[in-house]
Amino acid sequence: MWDSENESLGGRDYNNALLSSSKHGVKSDGFEQRGQSWFVATDIPSDLLVQIGDVTFHLHKYPLLSRSGKMNRLICETRDTDLSKVIIDDLPGGHEAFEQAAKFCYGVAVDLTATNISGLRCAAEYLEMTEDLEEGNLIFKTEAFLSYVVLSSWRDSILVLKSCEKLSPWSENLQIVRRCSESIAWKACANPKGIRWAYTGKPLVKVSSPKWNEMKESSPSRNHQAPPDWWFEDVSILRIDHFVRVITAIKVKGMRFELIGAAITHYAVKWLPGLIKDLPASAADGENNVNNDTTSSSSWKGGLHMIVAGGSKDEISTVQAKDQRMIIESLISIIPPQKDSVSCGFLLQLLRMANMLKVAPALVTELEKRVGMQFEQATLADLLIPSYSKSETLYDVDLMQRLLEHFLVQEQTEGSSPGRQQPFSDKHMYDSAAAAQRGSSQNAKARVARLVDSYLTEVSRDRNLSLTKFQVLAEALPDSARTCDDGLYRAIDSYLKAHPTLSEHERKRLCRVMDCQKLSIDACMHAAQNERLPLRVVVQVLFSEQVKISNAIANSSLKEAGDSNYQPMVSNRRSLLEATPQSFQEGWTAAKKDINTLKFELESVKAKYLELQNDMETLQKQFDKMAKPKQSSAWTSGWKKLSKLTKMTHLEANDIGSQIPNTEQARKAPRRWRNSIS
Repeated sequence: MWDSENESLGGRDYNNALLSSSKHGVKSDGFEQRGQSWFVATDIPSDLLVQIGDVTFHLHKYPLLSRSGKMNRLICETRDTDLSKVIIDDLPGGHEAFEQAAKFCYGVAVDLTATNISGLRCAAEYLEMTEDLEEGNLIFKTEAFLSYVVLSSWRDSILVLKSCEKLSPWSENLQIVRRCSESIAWKACANPKGIRWAYTGKPLVKVSSPKWNEMKESSPSRNHQAPPDWWFEDVSILRIDHFVRVITAIKVKGMRFELIGAAITHYAVKWLPGLIKDLPASAADGENNVNNDTTSSSSWKGGLHMIVAGGSKDEISTVQAKDQRMIIESLISIIPPQKDSVSCGFLLQLLRMANMLKVAPALVTELEKRVGMQFEQATLADLLIPSYSKSETLYDVDLMQRLLEHFLVQEQTEGSSPGRQQPFSDKHMYDSAAAAQRGSSQNAKARVARLVDSYLTEVSRDRNLSLTKFQVLAEALPDSARTCDDGLYRAIDSYLKAHPTLSEHERKRLCRVMDCQKLSIDACMHAAQNERLPLRVVVQVLFSEQVKISNAIANSSLKEAGDSNYQPMVSNRRSLLEATPQSFQEGWTAAKKDINTLKFELESVKAKYLELQNDMETLQKQFDKMAKPKQSSAWTSGWKKLSKLTKMTHLEANDIGSQIPNTEQARKAPRRWRNSIS
């Protein structure tokens, strides 16, 4: 992989890359360094000492005065005519840039490269080396190199932008950052078929004498085509503020929003190691890069890895948190507004770190809204975000509640907005689109309902989770979102296990969030034997199961009889089929076999029921013999009525099982049976 920070461009044969001044007052063969001091190789003794930080330069006044307006003011306009020492502490580019500028003043050849041009350009501006003092001065030469050489090269533009990190605000004021950002944006938006320059990840071609024209440098085959994400790695070496400038410029150029989102994800994976876990495969390529970069010698690593040794642990963690917070806030602000520009998992991981690092509340709210837009794509692992506030719960249940509210608001907005945009003439097309949108919305709500049930099952094990929070979260979705309440039943059962001290009233209140009629047969069988459930709930479960069995038998009997006009006795037959075990969900053809099995089991239940009926009649006869006629009471008459009533129920059950009733009888029979039970 190409190391952009260590690459030296000094060997390139640039036009005007070796700068020199044709006019100089002091003949010099060059500069020589002795420790922390620089001396001019000339026979004339120096008469000016310039100190830049810890480095001193022993120079002559005339070469500097003739080309630098700043030095003119410092030397000539001072009252001290014998001034022989000048101290400059705020020179952009430091002593390296001043060394190159001083060499230019003496006519010594200066090698311009992409790594030193930005510092030399800022130093020339600081020293006021303009055309008013001499034609072809340093400002003109460096500006020409930037415009005609650097901005025409992909790699050089990135290197110059990288070198501008230590030159603020000079690089900003001189428009170096803006011009490099726009140059990078133009090249990133180029057609991949026309890309012929070298970039990170591409096999480099060895060339003996590379030119600044990178088309000649790489010389790829004509059949080669760059992938759409070829520019991700090169751009990700930039500091976050410069990365934001590049992405903003790319947006203006019309780049596809999904590519911009992928670039943002790549950058986040590179500089925020906490995001590496559970991210999609598109971002996994950045993991190795992060591991490699942790040991590199970059001067800036987002504050994550390169911390100056000697500081305390608290100071290091503070610096890390501050830089990471800045990265997260910047990335949130540039995420494209389109729904699927980034994955929901990435947004949730970003939200997790944002809550941990106390990111600005306004940006956190914006991120939560973005998650709500594509909440149906989330996974349970991404939603289990720890509570970083003073909350007693292990997981941030309040955050889950807010995300769910944003999702419902978004669904409501999307469901109502198309109606205001469709003209009346397109009513048929609008109806079709609206039906498709309603179906998609219902599927999204169903996925979110399953996700919420799984989340409730996981967080219900927390003994600090209050009943109110559990109930509010369980009831947040409309009833139509769940066609089966098995997941909700598992969550309720898990909550009852973790909270054995709940009162009877609290257990009843908890079970109100569940609809017993939406439970599958397996769930009903489990609930009928669940001692943790209130007795009233168990009765409701048994009653709903009996109704489902009766309806299934009646409907199957009518269908086998060939009555095509029959109606199911329960309106939501589809929901009942979906609530049954997995084998019932393969279609009605496969379900008939299971119904036949169910009928066989029902015959066994009926046989047991007849045995119980006979036992009851035997007990009734024994009781009649023992009881005296004069002592018959209201209780005895009530027992006899109950016996007659059960006989009537027995006759009706035999009629349903052995005969083929008409439609009216099929509708009335279960209703009469229901009244007898109640």
